[in-house]
Amino acid sequence: MGLDQSVTFPVGVRPSYPALAELLARHSFPVQMRMIDGQLAFPDEAPPDDWRELRLATPQGMVTVRREPGRLTCVTWGNADASLLQAWNAVTWALAEATGGQVEAPSGAVSAAEFRMRADLPPAMKST
Repeated sequence: MGLDQSVTFPVGVRPSYPALAELLARHSFPVQMRMIDGQLAFPDEAPPDDWRELRLATPQGMVTVRREPGRLTCVTWGNADASLLQAWNAVTWALAEATGGQVEAPSGAVSAAEFRMRADLPPAMKST
């Protein structure tokens, strides 16, 4: 069983993997592509515009992003260690930031900026 966090975003916004990867790289947190819609992918491969699921390699482990209309769900292992949970939070924050969306937190929807202040993030992201 996995853990998931969702990001909702405005109608008409098209989530862009290159924008996500670039945003994370600017914050000293690189990701690499591993799978696109269940198919193996090259680390620098960009998915087609109609992608449904991405598997991203982070320095701490794998994070999955699933896309539905108006929602992105970030998934990781249910037994993830603290560093993988930080990676999961980093990808979730970047999804909200890149789409102008909100993270659906247990206490209600929060902006990307508010999520970043509250979330446990990788050390490299705390200093940028």
